[in-house]
Amino acid sequence: MNSQNESVEIIEKTVEEAIERGLEQLGVKKENVDVQIVNEPGSNLWGLLGKKQAKVHLSIKRGYKEYMKNFVENLLEKMGIDGSVEVNESNGDLCIDVKGNKLGVLIGRRGQTLNSLQYLMNVVMRRQFENFTGRVILDVENYRQEKETTLKQLALNVAEKVEAQKQEISLEPMIPQERRIIHLTLKDNPHIITYSSGEEPYRKVVIAPGKD
Repeated sequence: MNSQNESVEIIEKTVEEAIERGLEQLGVKKENVDVQIVNEPGSNLWGLLGKKQAKVHLSIKRGYKEYMKNFVENLLEKMGIDGSVEVNESNGDLCIDVKGNKLGVLIGRRGQTLNSLQYLMNVVMRRQFENFTGRVILDVENYRQEKETTLKQLALNVAEKVEAQKQEISLEPMIPQERRIIHLTLKDNPHIITYSSGEEPYRKVVIAPGKD
């Protein structure tokens, strides 16, 4: 579950140390926060009461959803693409849905461009928000939903062939999100086992006869 504090107040020996610790607690980069110096370090009452520590208040400018929505909108603008962006959070994941006309360039051949963009967005999120532990899932005009339907049918068809031929079949390389669909579709089939083989980005699902 991704819970995100909106602000913290930190007391340290120096302003720099207070800011650094605040950023660690918030789990964000400095460009994503507003910094207010409450107290500068120094001496109290002519030094009689010891040193006064620095106190800094940090508040997040933009949360996960707002940051990524802005990121995708800027990306579309730079690519000259007219589309609307909707961002929702589901089970700790950020689900980004892009809708518009002529968005095929964002999908690419067999979804390769879409997968690359999704990978980029996950990298960006983890760099900007270190506490974010979920996934960024990018979809364009319900492509992934339609792809999921296709993958489920593929899994069932191949499983049927494996059962009949008693020989394992390797599918084409897929991203983790797609491999998971195959595994989940066949997990309750007592006559079939599935496992992943190979290294990314060429990792694939193998559908094999069960041991019954």
